[in-house]
Amino acid sequence: MDKRLISTVIELKQIHAIETWGLRHRVMWADKPLDFVKLPNDAQGLHYGLFEDSKLVSVISMFVNGEQAQFRKFATDMSRQGKGYGSKLLNFMIDEAQKQGIKELICDARVTAIGFYEKFGMQIDSDVFQKSGKDYVRMRLKI
Repeated sequence: MDKRLISTVIELKQIHAIETWGLRHRVMWADKPLDFVKLPNDAQGLHYGLFEDSKLVSVISMFVNGEQAQFRKFATDMSRQGKGYGSKLLNFMIDEAQKQGIKELICDARVTAIGFYEKFGMQIDSDVFQKSGKDYVRMRLKI
C-alpha cells in the first residue's frame, strides 16, 4: 500500500480590507447585510490573513494609534475553528505590532472568547457592555 504524506501549506500575510469582508460576514454577522462588517476606517487599518492551501481561512484587522493599536473583526472560518489557525494569526499580528513599536494592544472581546484571549496574556479591562445585542469586554495586552 502506498502511503503518502499529505502536506498543508499555511501562509500568513498582510491583505487588503476588501479581502476580509466575506469571511467577517460569514463568521461574525451572517444574519446582517455585508455592509455591517465593513468598518468606516478599514482603509486606514492593517489587515492580515491566514491562508490554508491558498484559501483564506482566518482574518484580523489592526488599527494603530501611536503606540497603541486595537484589533477588530477577528474571524476564522467555522470549519477551521479549533485547529490553531486563529492562534497562529493572532501571534503573527502581535509580532507585526511589536515590529511597529506598538506597546499595547486592545480589543473588544465577545464574552464567549475571554478564555481564548487570556491564553495570550490579555486581561479584562472593563465591565461587560453590549454591541449589536452581544456581550463584550475590553481586553488589553502590554507588549
